Amino acid sequence: MNTLSQRELQVHVPVVAWLMIVGHALLLCAGAFVLALLGGVGLAVREDPATPILFTVGALVAVFLAVLALPGLAAGVGLLLRQGWARYLAIVVALLGLINFPLGTLIGLYSAWVLFQDGATDYFGPRPASGQ
Repeated sequence: MNTLSQRELQVHVPVVAWLMIVGHALLLCAGAFVLALLGGVGLAVREDPATPILFTVGALVAVFLAVLALPGLAAGVGLLLRQGWARYLAIVVALLGLINFPLGTLIGLYSAWVLFQDGATDYFGPRPASGQ
């Protein structure tokens, strides 16, 4: 099972990183869309009790989705920078993403497969200085 070489990890880890970045950026966009939609509806109806409620609900949903998206974005950027902490964060995000059927399940399985490789420890370890 754990058969990826360092060369193969150099291909798969950035793919995992970009899947996390794009997927969680879309989650941020969904939050912004909900905020804009509910805020727009609140402005369109021009009802005193409805407008602040719609803005509040939209803001709460946007903040909730942002809180869900930020760990995945951080993990993706950290994976691209080959940070050791990012591997652990990405594993947690991938395992939590398994419940997001079907796309999150596929991305979570692929991410876990890549990040649980034996060679991933060396991939995220200290790199030798170039030019010496």
